[in-house]
Amino acid sequence: MSFYVYLSGEIHTDWRDEIQRGAEAAGLDVVFTSAVTDHDASDAAGDHLGEEASQFWRDHKSSKVNAIRTKTLIEQSDLVVVRFGDKYKQWNAAFDAGYCAALGKPYVTLHGEEIVHPLKEVDAAAMAWCTTTDQVVEILRYVTQA
Repeated sequence: MSFYVYLSGEIHTDWRDEIQRGAEAAGLDVVFTSAVTDHDASDAAGDHLGEEASQFWRDHKSSKVNAIRTKTLIEQSDLVVVRFGDKYKQWNAAFDAGYCAALGKPYVTLHGEEIVHPLKEVDAAAMAWCTTTDQVVEILRYVTQA
């Protein structure tokens, strides 16, 4: 039986690939899903519904179209990994973590020590805080093979 993992958060590094390669190398039966990681495509997700004069309404439509995918995949997952990078503020990642908490969906966070304080509430509801992708892979190994 496959274990479904949703990878949420920061899109500017290859952390998703690192986790997927690690799980594959460990022979884990894990299926990974994610939000759309092409920033331009995500921003344009609602453009086909008509042009907007205001950036607010363009973003509003696109965020709702994106939420169809995000909400569905989070709800279908067994675990969510929420990555916070150090370069950008990932409000969407914090929102995903809150959604997981509201659903009772297990999630782990992945971020450096320098942002522990601003993420204290997010980390408090997480099942684990990881600082490396290898730690995430080890959690996946444990929960799928122990």
